[in-house]
Amino acid sequence: MIQDTSKQDVVVAPRANKKKWLFSTAAVIAVGVFGYLSLSAPTADVSLAKDSLKVHTVSKGDLVRDIITTGKIIAANAPQVYSPEQGYVFLNVVPGDFIEAGDTIAIVDSPELQSTLKQEQLVLASLQSDLARQELDVRRQTLLLNKQADLAKVELDAAIREDKRAALSIEDHLISQIDYEKAQDDLARAKVTHKHAMGEIELAADTLAFELKTSEEKVARQALIVEELERQLANLRIKASVSGIVGNVLIQPNALVAKNELLMTLVDLTAYEAQLSVAESYAGELGIGMDVELTMGGQSVLGKLVSISPEVVERQVTARVRFPENSVQSIRQNQQVSARILLENKTNVLKVNRGTFLQAGGNTAYVVRGDLAQRVPIQIGATSMREVEILQGLKEGDQIITSNYDKFKQAPSVLLR
Repeated sequence: MIQDTSKQDVVVAPRANKKKWLFSTAAVIAVGVFGYLSLSAPTADVSLAKDSLKVHTVSKGDLVRDIITTGKIIAANAPQVYSPEQGYVFLNVVPGDFIEAGDTIAIVDSPELQSTLKQEQLVLASLQSDLARQELDVRRQTLLLNKQADLAKVELDAAIREDKRAALSIEDHLISQIDYEKAQDDLARAKVTHKHAMGEIELAADTLAFELKTSEEKVARQALIVEELERQLANLRIKASVSGIVGNVLIQPNALVAKNELLMTLVDLTAYEAQLSVAESYAGELGIGMDVELTMGGQSVLGKLVSISPEVVERQVTARVRFPENSVQSIRQNQQVSARILLENKTNVLKVNRGTFLQAGGNTAYVVRGDLAQRVPIQIGATSMREVEILQGLKEGDQIITSNYDKFKQAPSVLLR
């Protein structure tokens, strides 16, 4: 017999209590999730848009320190032509004319120089006539001196013979003692006369030779004066010293010019150089013999740095680069040129692209790790126009922000959105 169904019944809680329990459980789970997300999310003092920043990867490779600059092509050999004397200039060329070395490009008419030359030529002719006349006098005086010497010799010989006859006669008592002594006196007088005659001839010959030499030297000196004037007169026909073209002509035709006045400039078309303007901050790093890569008219050529100006003009230093002749076609005077001066080549170095982050001093960098950029200390080494060497603080593969750090406010970390 079945008494009742109490053993089969189950006590059921009210529906309102069940809903309250579900809401409590959901709230606990939500609080836990929010707490987890809060703890795991990155924290930063500054937040910036990642798209507005430049990010580059640190890599290893060769670093070429260089200087990028501009300049112009100039003639390595551009002699200037000056007037050798004061006078009127007749031009045989105009700007742009092609010339060959030795061509007469201008003639200076100098009446003053021509007059001076004629006067000096007359002086030379007069001195030459005086010299010829003096040579005749020397011959005449020499002849007279030789005549006197010959007469003295004749008298000496006669006195010697007379002395011999007197000596024989005195032995034979044919003459008196007085006549004998007179013969001896005549011999002594003849010897003295001959001796002095020979001395006068020798002295006169030296005197005449000295005077003749002095006159010859005067003639030679005047001849040099005339020769120099003739050379100056010949130089009035101005000839081209190089083959090329006529550059600037600085005077008008038939103009009266002063001595040493600049007339024109010649340009040698076979020898060109590049003149570069380099910022004075790089002046201390430049050196003679450095390689320079030149680009002009779409053509490139490698040259050598041959000179550096010792002075700074408008905060720039002038440098000249020489490159091989005929290495570039169709180049012209004052043609614009781009240049890359190669200062140093370092191999297998840690490097990164150069950016405005160096304005902060180059001792810090922001390394990108996910959505966070962290500030780390670094040490830089050599720099080029495109890259910078990293000595400490970074490793290969690191990505750093190379943009300007002004908006970072020196924050230790920055959130990248």
